[in-house]
Amino acid sequence: MWDEKKIRIVDVADELGVSTATVSNVLHGKTKKVSEKTIKRVQKKLQESGYIPNMAATLLAQNDSRIVGVVVHDHTKYEGHLLEDPFVSGALNALSDEIEASGYFMMLKKTKNIMDAVPFASMWNMEGMILLGFCEDDYQELRDRIRIPFVIYDGVFENHGNVCNLVLDERDGGRQAGEYLKNGGHTKVLCIADNKVLPDYDRYLGLCDGLLNKADLWVIPMKRAEREKFYDGRINKLKKYTAVFAVSDYYAVDLMYYLMGKGFSVPGDISVIGFDDTSLSTMVKPTLSTVGQDVIYRAKKAMEYLIEIKGDNSSTVTHTVPVKLKVRESSRVLFVEES
Repeated sequence: MWDEKKIRIVDVADELGVSTATVSNVLHGKTKKVSEKTIKRVQKKLQESGYIPNMAATLLAQNDSRIVGVVVHDHTKYEGHLLEDPFVSGALNALSDEIEASGYFMMLKKTKNIMDAVPFASMWNMEGMILLGFCEDDYQELRDRIRIPFVIYDGVFENHGNVCNLVLDERDGGRQAGEYLKNGGHTKVLCIADNKVLPDYDRYLGLCDGLLNKADLWVIPMKRAEREKFYDGRINKLKKYTAVFAVSDYYAVDLMYYLMGKGFSVPGDISVIGFDDTSLSTMVKPTLSTVGQDVIYRAKKAMEYLIEIKGDNSSTVTHTVPVKLKVRESSRVLFVEES
């Protein structure tokens, strides 16, 4: 047995009669241009030498690593608390269970730059990735750099080959909320979002569909302290609305507590509806009416399609996940509209 303290890549390469680049490529999972026979020889020698732990050597050298990378956009709106966000934590919890049940390992990375996924995938020879929170331009840039399959968990990427778009029926969710409010006599309805792009804008358009009328849309600041100042400057305008539809549960609960802190009754003065049905929605008082999604179903589909497109690298799938409005304590009917 070699003394592992003295072993270098060049020693392994000399012993096997291969280049140092070949050994390095096996170490870092860059095995596309390395033969299966050479991979196994390098793997065996690395294990014998104690250069790296056996498990790491196996994962790096095998073509079938059984590793799925989950990469989450650490957007500034989370203010340094990405993994504490109810939607993100709920999604990760469900994905962890489904990845493990499918016989794979989950490796998690949070990043502000999607291109950090490239060395992440290469280093661990990943079989696929699941991506949360990035935009279409990000996905295109990543697709140009890597060839492993990936699932876009919360968006749409118009590209063919090795991609699954797993999207919520955003517009129908907004429609259900709008229809409920319209049938309940609400005509002065506000929508709040931190942007005017998809998928949040689809939720707003769906609200208008359900109301059979155009709702007002406020683009609110992402930072909580700035949102409070934003609402303070519009407190009198808020009084004219009988209902607010927020494009996420987080923004709904944040507004609900702001309103109650200013003396408003929820839902007495203003009804509030969110989107996602995260754990937060039933932990607050009043409990939050919200458009719900089935996170377990979504996670199952993510793994099913990842395995499917891994077997056929020309495959592209777009699957729409249904949603359902869940009426709770934060919204009320003003009067029942006659049919």
